[in-house]
Amino acid sequence: MSFPWARQYEPKNGLTKFLDEKLPLPRLVYNAVGAGYPVPRNLSYFWNFGVLAGFFLVVQIVTGVVLAMHYAANAQVAFATTEHIMRDVNWGWLMRYAHANGASFFFIVVYLHIFRGLFYSSYKAPREMIWLLGVVIFLLMMATAFMGYVLPWGQMSFWGAKVITGLFGAIPLVGEPIQVWLLGGFAPDNAALNRFFSLHFLLPFVIAGVVILHIWALHIPGSSNPTGVEVKSESDTVPFHPYYTAKDGFGLGIALLLYFAMVFFLPNALGHPDNYIEANPLSTPAHIVPEWYFWPFYAILRAFTVDFFFVPAKLMGVIAMFASILLWFFLPWLDKSPVRSGHYRPLFRKFFWFGLIPAMIVLFICGGAPAEEPYVMLSQIATAYYFLHFLVILPIISSVEKPEPLPYSITEAVLGSDKKVVKGENTSPAV
Repeated sequence: MSFPWARQYEPKNGLTKFLDEKLPLPRLVYNAVGAGYPVPRNLSYFWNFGVLAGFFLVVQIVTGVVLAMHYAANAQVAFATTEHIMRDVNWGWLMRYAHANGASFFFIVVYLHIFRGLFYSSYKAPREMIWLLGVVIFLLMMATAFMGYVLPWGQMSFWGAKVITGLFGAIPLVGEPIQVWLLGGFAPDNAALNRFFSLHFLLPFVIAGVVILHIWALHIPGSSNPTGVEVKSESDTVPFHPYYTAKDGFGLGIALLLYFAMVFFLPNALGHPDNYIEANPLSTPAHIVPEWYFWPFYAILRAFTVDFFFVPAKLMGVIAMFASILLWFFLPWLDKSPVRSGHYRPLFRKFFWFGLIPAMIVLFICGGAPAEEPYVMLSQIATAYYFLHFLVILPIISSVEKPEPLPYSITEAVLGSDKKVVKGENTSPAV
């Protein structure tokens, strides 16, 4: 969005003037994350997670490139090279633990970023493209993380690849050829490992490209805010730098404390011990489970246990698993409420905090639990509510609920209802 009151970049010396004329990178940075980019003045710490996600993406790319220098994508030696990295490469243990736990933290901040977007309806116009690109990023993250989980070639790596690629076999007619094409054979082996390694190395750079588009799309309408009210005047905004660079810096500091605590003191807490056993196609683990960030979708997959007419339960589970993410693409049109922020939507707020959030928590728990009762029944109930919430409840409440009164502007929400302050007429130092 073009704000007439935004500060303009002014080169200070000959070098910056030359760069501004020939390759205006300083101007681009100034207008994107500097004092030249006005941001709503009432952003809370829920708006920190986008920056944190970008930081952990960089961590994953840097540590991944270093690990790739010492890894061999060959089923005969992949597990041994992983141990070689841990034991013989200088600081290799740190790179691997930073990469493995970085993936978990990347998903943590992205999940929080998504739920913030759901509560504050960040998918509504004029920010539909930002949301759609965000969903694309999430799908790419899921694919990248799955392929990365296969690379250590432990027991969970092998059997996870076997189970997940086996899902495509449930698709009628074309499923089995697709599965063979993905693996390069009839079971995970050298061909699959080489393909997954190549794609795992490539996709983070694709994600980085889509992130750039995501940020570009964000800068067209400007950032959303907790009230859902659009910017009306200069008094509604502050420059991104130094206000939000400082705020994001504080949030990043807290995230790094937690991250390094995991890397140095609990590096394997989020992993599975069976993955320290070399892959053995003749020994099936008692309980095959993916990484924790796949658990809710794995629970949805396993929630279907009975065939429905001519549709096998396995195929229904596969469809539901993919549909649980793909339906996010349609949220801008499913939610018809004129109000964005959940703070001013009392009925929506109740269903969000006491319906959707508990359902997601149950799915997380059931996805990591054995496929037995009561977890199967709980995952079925949570799955049913999950789809009902987005496809039925959300469209209905967005049409029938009576929103609470919105503030006149962002400034009113922050400083009160003084009309002079709200309209930017009072320019005294006290304001």
